[in-house]
Amino acid sequence: MEGKVAIESQKRAQAFAHLDEARLGWFHVRAVVVAGVGFFADAYDIFVIGQALPMVYQVYYGPQYIKGTYPANMPGINNTAAIVKTPQNTKVDFANNYPNGPHMDAWLKASTNWGNLVGQVSFGILGDKLGRKRMYGVELIIMIVCTIGSALCAPMANGWSILVLLSIWRFFLGIGIGGDYPMSAIITSEFANVRYRGMMISAVFAMQGVGIMVGGIVYIATLAAMQAQIQSDYTVLDSVWRIALGFGALPALGAVYFRLTIPETPRFTVDVIGDTDKGLSDVDRVLAMNSVSNIASNWRQEEVATAKIAVRQGDFFTYFGKWKNMKTLIGTCYCWFSLDVAWYGLALNQSTVLTLINFNGPAKISVSSTVNGTTTVSKITPPVDIWNLFYQVAVGNLIVAFCGTVPGYWFTVALVEKLGRKPIQYFGFLVITICLIVLAVFWDTLSTQQVPFLVIFTIAQFFFQFGPNTTTFVIPGEVFPTRFRSTGHGLSAAAGKCGAIIGIQAVGPFFSSNTVIVLYAFAGIMFSGLLATWLVPETKGKTLEELSNEDDVIVF
Repeated sequence: MEGKVAIESQKRAQAFAHLDEARLGWFHVRAVVVAGVGFFADAYDIFVIGQALPMVYQVYYGPQYIKGTYPANMPGINNTAAIVKTPQNTKVDFANNYPNGPHMDAWLKASTNWGNLVGQVSFGILGDKLGRKRMYGVELIIMIVCTIGSALCAPMANGWSILVLLSIWRFFLGIGIGGDYPMSAIITSEFANVRYRGMMISAVFAMQGVGIMVGGIVYIATLAAMQAQIQSDYTVLDSVWRIALGFGALPALGAVYFRLTIPETPRFTVDVIGDTDKGLSDVDRVLAMNSVSNIASNWRQEEVATAKIAVRQGDFFTYFGKWKNMKTLIGTCYCWFSLDVAWYGLALNQSTVLTLINFNGPAKISVSSTVNGTTTVSKITPPVDIWNLFYQVAVGNLIVAFCGTVPGYWFTVALVEKLGRKPIQYFGFLVITICLIVLAVFWDTLSTQQVPFLVIFTIAQFFFQFGPNTTTFVIPGEVFPTRFRSTGHGLSAAAGKCGAIIGIQAVGPFFSSNTVIVLYAFAGIMFSGLLATWLVPETKGKTLEELSNEDDVIVF
């Protein structure tokens, strides 16, 4: 008995050593590209809604809520007569007209995150129960169906409004997106070598920045192509947001075949199924494909892994009932939670930022009116070119994406193996905390000075990505044993989405009216994330088996 355990354990160690010591090759590139394309679609779909909703409000609620006239003789307009307000020249004030408008807007933005939470937990658990291969690709199919459904949804003639139906489609879309988090992270982690594992997982996550950036580009291109039509008929905006949402299905369609045909990871085959011979043969094929300069190369797994040895199954609650294991899960969950409160709270409520950098419509003008001999001066927003307004917002969002967001991701990819995960996370949380405190303390001054504000905001955005936004994705993919790795990552990601929901729904509606208080709150939460980083181990240069402290997996 002991002799057989020793032999099988030696096979296991040999298989994993070959993976851990393999040179960076084409199979690794393929794994990163296939996972990264899906993550590009994830981020695109999550953040594209921020620009879509104002267009939905304008088209479907503008005629109902836009009333009144602009006064005659407005400065800079030189109109001799009053101008009637219409959806063509006035942005609808959805928040102040729709019942509980700010909260409805927050729900629409957060509905995807509610779906994310469900998808992360369910796919995380199923990834450990059924295997990585059986679940990988299913999440993309859900995303494709729900992306198309979101883009084509319309109000019922005598029933639910477009907002209700859109939020339902976005919720189920979120389930698919949520499922992608543990699946992509774990598959990349389990195929990676030790030297470049952090870089590979970070590169997958860095596609989030590309997705955010491309979202802005799609809006700009679509608005530019339809400028003449929109300037003559604002309802053409209905086509713009539908095209933008629907575009998110294209990268998912491109990646779904490769995900459905990706092999099972040798670590799952050995440590969960209990087939060391199949695990060894799969490692050999991975190493062979690593030398083939074709990222589209594939193989069919004719042989199905079967349980040939008894492996440690264990109970989830028994394993995490030990403090050394529980504190790691608490650390990964809380760090991700604290990050997402501020990250999503700011990212999906950027109207204040766009206003400060002059990309959210024209500045208010002073107009005077005389009633019963008394002259009063008030500030109003002048008439707008509705196309130009939405074009400005799209350009402003792209500027914000380039200002620190996209570069930050790739700095992490370049430096994560040199600096380690924890130093990047510690420093990122610290810099973000300082930036938010500076913005809160000097808000009255900075809110009127475009350049200083943009510099501080850009630094914060850079260290979100070259910091905890990336490392909270990487670390949970490395620190748990194979049989719980997908579940642990899913729970950590779901904790993050709880933070995102709080940032969007509980804080977002009050951001504009209580900016300083919100910034102080975000700063405090960021600092708590810095402290919680102590709970997680440094994973740089360690094998997955070293990190999980489980070498005695084979019991028969």
